[in-house]
Amino acid sequence: MSKYEIIIYWSEEDEAFIAEVPELPGCMADGKTYQEVISNVEVIIQEWIETARELDRPIPQPKGRLMYA
Repeated sequence: MSKYEIIIYWSEEDEAFIAEVPELPGCMADGKTYQEVISNVEVIIQEWIETARELDRPIPQPKGRLMYA
């Protein structure tokens, strides 16, 4: 599972869930179910990273979360 932020919403127009990864420009996936869109976006994130490596482009680090003790 990736550590990138994923925004998921329902699209009436597409009749599908849409997942966007804001930290990776253009990285999006869809799915008919919530579970399917999560599975699809994980594949797309890996493909986005592989393509960036092949093109020698920078790969943003995940934002992560602040930890409080």
